[in-house]
Amino acid sequence: MQVGIFAKTFPELGARPVLTAARNAGYAAVQFNMACMGLPTMPDEIAAEMARDVATASHETGVAIAALSGTYNMIHPDRSVRADGLRRLAVIIAAAQKMGVPMVTLCTGTRDAQDQWKHHPDNVTPEAWADLRTEMQKAVQLAEAHGVVLGIEPELANVICSATHARKLIDEMKSSALRIVLDPANLFEVETDARRRDIIAQAVDLLADRIAMAHAKDRDARGDFVAAGTGVIDFSHFITRLKASGFNGPLITHGLTASEAPDVAQFLNRIVAA
Repeated sequence: MQVGIFAKTFPELGARPVLTAARNAGYAAVQFNMACMGLPTMPDEIAAEMARDVATASHETGVAIAALSGTYNMIHPDRSVRADGLRRLAVIIAAAQKMGVPMVTLCTGTRDAQDQWKHHPDNVTPEAWADLRTEMQKAVQLAEAHGVVLGIEPELANVICSATHARKLIDEMKSSALRIVLDPANLFEVETDARRRDIIAQAVDLLADRIAMAHAKDRDARGDFVAAGTGVIDFSHFITRLKASGFNGPLITHGLTASEAPDVAQFLNRIVAA
């Protein structure tokens, strides 16, 4: 299990400086974002030379690129916004293939028109689910054509708000290109110790055959996000459950500052090695 970090945690620009910063902080992998190259996260185009530069920097620094961010609001209430997001996703997927990156991560979206990470009551409607299925089918076809997989993440604010919803989508889509990114901090806000462990264990068990990446951020006692190891989540329990399920993929931390990165790397590497 490789311990990694969101590449955009670091302020540097350029593939080599960012990956070097990650390596120096103690990480073996990153989840990459085109913002690290001075582009939007979802750019209109990515030059072939830039894609090669990212792949070369990964090889030369020894830092693996576990995934490339391709997040847009997949159930935005405006169909034209969805169409533009899908067009940009195609650019990201093609670039991932050129970079040799195996996964593109998604945001399953929300009916909130301003913020793709904000809850909206209409997320639970049949119409929202139908829109997600339609959009995901298009995304899956793009991924399959380029030999990459798509990572969806249960997020309380999004239409895929739980492990149960993620399992339902996987079963309905019937595509091996659809995988899970599992972040324990996104499965609840405020719960007791015992309930947190139960929720995490049940999510791992339900999604075990599709978990391709795990995330590691934390929550404090009030439910606010904090750096892994500084909150209430039992990461020893989470990582033990992942290992027991057969998972041996990347564990990527985020929700932290560059100055916190070395301590979090030591914390997670110690647990993974235990």
